[in-house]
Amino acid sequence: MRTISIVTIGVCLASATAAGAADIDGRWARGDGNARVTIAPCGSDICAVNTWIKPGTPKEKKGDKLVMTIKPDADGIYSGSAFDPQRNLTYRLTVNVKGDTMTTKGCIVAGLLCKGIEWTRLD
Repeated sequence: MRTISIVTIGVCLASATAAGAADIDGRWARGDGNARVTIAPCGSDICAVNTWIKPGTPKEKKGDKLVMTIKPDADGIYSGSAFDPQRNLTYRLTVNVKGDTMTTKGCIVAGLLCKGIEWTRLD
């Protein structure tokens, strides 16, 4: 599920951040070292955009975007959906931010196929 890695947490939140919720805006590195993204507001949504992809990483490229429609549920936890325009797929998405770490979990097929990804803040 490359798209979640664009967040895929990737999952782009200053305007959607509730008081007390951890901020997901900024630059993040994926735990496997294959991608870096910038997460920032884009219109009424949040976008995660690939800013760097490790050479040889299949099916991902710099500039790929994930559009997230997520809202804070609790301190540092966001949920909603994410749309991957490169694949024309929509995922159910949960993002958990704790300080300089973030976990994204995306699911498709009515929640039967899920993948989680760890991230570290670069800012």
